[in-house]
Amino acid sequence: MRNPVVRLIGLVRRGEARWLNYLLASGLALGSDAGLFLLLMGAGLTPMVASAIGYCAGILVHWLVSSRLVFADGTAARGTGERHRQKLLFIGSALIGLALTTAIVGTGTALGLDPRLAKLAAIVVSFQATYLLRRHIVFRAAVA
Repeated sequence: MRNPVVRLIGLVRRGEARWLNYLLASGLALGSDAGLFLLLMGAGLTPMVASAIGYCAGILVHWLVSSRLVFADGTAARGTGERHRQKLLFIGSALIGLALTTAIVGTGTALGLDPRLAKLAAIVVSFQATYLLRRHIVFRAAVA
């Protein structure tokens, strides 16, 4: 089995730096979402409200990192209609990710799977689906 560092270098050499940067952006967004969720819960907000606010904050963080780091070469100029379109498509892709997550966790749980395992599966599927949507649709010029 190859050394994980060697494998990581191989990914970067094969042009997968964008995917790794997206992984970083997703981690930052998830941390923002979860951190704000816990902070708001500690402040007395209901779990549902805290979860919704945290999720929205995560989308914002993901947009900021994705549009400035991951897909900077495909991000439209500020103040243009194309940039507005990209933001709407980005939010749409986030909602697709949310729908996939909800469906996978719901189906897995209904089939008797431990909800934590279902959530892990959902994270993997949702991550890859949103990456592909953002790479090929939202920031399509970035892959040229």
